[in-house]
Amino acid sequence: MKIAISSQGRDLSSQIDPRFGRAAYILIIDTDTDKVTVFDNTKNLNAFKGAGIQAAAMLDKTGTSVLMTGYCGPNAYKTLQAAGIKVVSEVSGMVKDALAEFLQGNLAFADSANVDAHW
Repeated sequence: MKIAISSQGRDLSSQIDPRFGRAAYILIIDTDTDKVTVFDNTKNLNAFKGAGIQAAAMLDKTGTSVLMTGYCGPNAYKTLQAAGIKVVSEVSGMVKDALAEFLQGNLAFADSANVDAHW
């Protein structure tokens, strides 16, 4: 399974970036191989609008199954949902700790966006 996590840095010891579409980086962890792929999200970070939608579309191309982030707006949430990507929101702390919590079954999937558009 591939799990994407919005991150402030390029490794598992980084802090989670609370804003999905405008996160500095998005880490994709393949739980079958333990491979970590780092996506520099600068293009979306500086976007005038549509950052969440663009980041969600990028994740769809990678085969990601789950997104973990702090906040996910309605347009990004709809795009992720349409792509079949489940969202775990209100996640904070270090990437590796949040990943471990999820893999242990301690975090629930969101059933809607948790912030308004253009947050």
